[in-house]
Amino acid sequence: MHNPVFGQLDPLPAIEHPELLAPATFRAVQQYLPEALVAPIDPAVSDTEAMCARYDVPLGISANVVLITGKRSGEVRKVACQVLATHRVDVNHFVKQALDVRKCSFAPMDEAVEASAMAYGGITPVGLPEDWPVWVDGAVADCEWICLGAGVREAKLFMPGADLLTLPTAVRQDGLAHPVPTA
Repeated sequence: MHNPVFGQLDPLPAIEHPELLAPATFRAVQQYLPEALVAPIDPAVSDTEAMCARYDVPLGISANVVLITGKRSGEVRKVACQVLATHRVDVNHFVKQALDVRKCSFAPMDEAVEASAMAYGGITPVGLPEDWPVWVDGAVADCEWICLGAGVREAKLFMPGADLLTLPTAVRQDGLAHPVPTA
């Protein structure tokens, strides 16, 4: 399958390759995203910019998930924010207001890994526990294709951006993120 979105990667049907996905990610692919594709990568270049540079995947279609937590009256509120790699989550305004908390921050690495049961650098909204609502930035949902984590550092998922909205806790959130100014 030749598509410039995939760069040098040769994606395969994700539903046929559980060995390339975290177990929870594979279950979610089976249930909600049977058309998703997966491509093996070198885990040493799992971080977005390094992966894009190594495999010629466009940075503009690469999407990162950020796990954010906050508290209100002792209640922990959390959300997974899926944004393009060229954008930054508006944590201090949009997320704080939407979660209705005074302060919120990125979940610590050990908490993110434990809560997701996924590898740091491979965390994806695909397969997150249901107590992590997934907010999909409109720029992600509008992408013809996105590249995102597979739950492991050894692979990347590919799918139409709007497909993320088929996840049971996913909601489109226009304005969740803003483009990073280019130099």
